[in-house]
Amino acid sequence: MLARGTAEIGGGSSFTRAAATAAAAAFGAVGGGGGGRGGGGVCGVGHPPISSWNYEILLVLLLAIGNVSAGNWMYLGVVGVTPLLPQGDQEVQNVSTSSAVSICQHLPGLVQQQVAVCQSNPDTIKSVSAGARRGINECQNQFKNERWNCTTGGDVDMPFGYTIKRGSKETAFIYAVTSAGVVHAVTQACSSGNLTDCSCDMSKQGLSTPEGWKWGGCSDNLRFGIQFARQFVDAPEKERHKKFKRKRNLMNLHNNEAGREAVARLMKMQCRCHGVSGSCEVKTCWRSIPSFSAVGDYLKLKYHSAVQLKRKKRRSSSRRREPPRRRRRKRRSRRNRRFPAGKDDLVHIHKSPNYCVQDKKKGILGTHGRYCNKTSNGADSCKLLCCGRGYNTKVETYVDRCHCKFVWCCYVKCKTCVTNVDVYTCK
Repeated sequence: MLARGTAEIGGGSSFTRAAATAAAAAFGAVGGGGGGRGGGGVCGVGHPPISSWNYEILLVLLLAIGNVSAGNWMYLGVVGVTPLLPQGDQEVQNVSTSSAVSICQHLPGLVQQQVAVCQSNPDTIKSVSAGARRGINECQNQFKNERWNCTTGGDVDMPFGYTIKRGSKETAFIYAVTSAGVVHAVTQACSSGNLTDCSCDMSKQGLSTPEGWKWGGCSDNLRFGIQFARQFVDAPEKERHKKFKRKRNLMNLHNNEAGREAVARLMKMQCRCHGVSGSCEVKTCWRSIPSFSAVGDYLKLKYHSAVQLKRKKRRSSSRRREPPRRRRRKRRSRRNRRFPAGKDDLVHIHKSPNYCVQDKKKGILGTHGRYCNKTSNGADSCKLLCCGRGYNTKVETYVDRCHCKFVWCCYVKCKTCVTNVDVYTCK
């Protein structure tokens, strides 16, 4: 029985999927739990040390995955990475440098600058994977009831299928939410002491404010998270932009920044009072990152108001003969409306397809067989989700434990309840 409202996972090379599955089974993919509602945990916690023998197996598996193609760094959110430099294992420390260099070179989807960042600070790449996974999970949560449900697959080049190749507003959301995910995961790892190159932000600690409270505690180091994300996440677009200066690369860079801006705008102020009997004679405050679900909600609003960039038209010969004063006036007008989107707005260059009917060439799965809500008026309604094709009704039977009671001593006695539920799927 299919789970309701979940994105489908499939596609890609069977050899690639087998290698990724083996890697995940042998070592455990990092970052899978961070993308759900409420933010999730800190990456890299709870993994056992890796022996030098396991390093060799990991390297073979990553070679199998990485040689498929140049790829896309977001694929790390699908397959995960393993702890590269475990703490306190002398045997691992002896092989860490050469192994880290080899592993970074063969991680799927990294360009040259990203490989350099990975090699200089291998433990940070775990946060990148966790952030990408966090972004993917939040994307699938935000769109689980819509025609496009943020499907991911096994293709290194296109972890989101052909959607990543289009310049639609869905693509804009993907770039923004994964960029925000990296900022969120790296910032969280800094504050938790999991990264060697950063810690929590102590720059304002001890300073007083006109309101009478003091900065204290351990503020989340958002500055480092944003700087790292700019260096790592933007690297592929900057490399391609140097070669081709494509409008699409500018779109991706803008949406990457919009995702980072979303985290910055939602930073929270947390305070603690100090004084006798709970009084607030002294108050210390610090800044903390928001839950990632709040970032997802914010970006979903930006998705609905995304700005489509128009293609610049060529000047005709008649316009070149216009009087100089009129040309200057038009130039000023164009300058004022040159970029209609704000720093935190999402931008796109292509209109979105309707995602109703399956189109394998375009990577559209269609909505046939998707669960819909007969009584809803939202995006998950049978009317909207099924695109006017109608829906099928079937009865699903659920067997659950119910009416549980504690019996002395010492067990719980439950009854078995059978429930029949009408479910609706799109034709």
